[in-house]
Amino acid sequence: MVVFAGQGDPRRSLSLLWRAETPPPTRGGPGPKPRLSVDAIVAAAVALADEEGMGALSMRAVGDRLGRTAMALYTYVPGKSELLDLMYDAVHAELPTAYPESDPADWRGALTAWAGEVLEFHVRHPWVLQVSQARPVLGPHEYAGLDTLVTLLRATGLEAGVLRRLVGTLFPFVRGSAQAVADARLAAAATGSSDEEWWAARSAALLELVPDFAERFPAVSGLEAEGPVEPYPGEGTEGAEAVPYPEREARETFRVGLGVLLDGIEAARVGRT
Repeated sequence: MVVFAGQGDPRRSLSLLWRAETPPPTRGGPGPKPRLSVDAIVAAAVALADEEGMGALSMRAVGDRLGRTAMALYTYVPGKSELLDLMYDAVHAELPTAYPESDPADWRGALTAWAGEVLEFHVRHPWVLQVSQARPVLGPHEYAGLDTLVTLLRATGLEAGVLRRLVGTLFPFVRGSAQAVADARLAAAATGSSDEEWWAARSAALLELVPDFAERFPAVSGLEAEGPVEPYPGEGTEGAEAVPYPEREARETFRVGLGVLLDGIEAARVGRT
């Protein structure tokens, strides 16, 4: 399920994102009902999406969480499209906008820390991965995240044209890695079978039905026969045994892939000197 941001009224959506319009007056009604506000509605929607996924999101469901009808929400947020934009931008406020603990000259360490933060952010909010990157939300927190990455990349000394392409490389790479982790966590619950059960049943059937598998796919078979994947140099695997195998593989692939990407950036820096 892929959803596209920015489908609501452009001026109203951006006005809400940047809080450029005066919010309606807050009224406390009788009884224990919470007071409504744009922020309260967005927080309830984010909690719903985190717990039940994007498919559960509706104005009615958010209203139920707040003890209000869907109609009561429309005074603050025009509709689901605008709400999605607000949710997407709001959760991006969790991401750090600076890495003061890193040496300013250590661009590699800073980018490694950035990538790890962004990966865990998406794993915490897997519904964000369903929001297409084809059309940005254009909210303040989304821009802050972009500004942070550009700032870190500028420390490499590479020219602006290359930096633009690196932004377009690093964001999809981290999102794709997060998707692999999120899917690994979801698979067993969604299918009703453990990873061990799934692989055991299909491996046995594959060997029986395709006895010449190794001959037909020598490169794949040879790679498997060469032994387990070694950790990328400098990357630790402490506590790895506590993580289920599919997620562990996804995270190790992320570490190795990020290391190779950063090696490529270093090679580009050396090549221009």
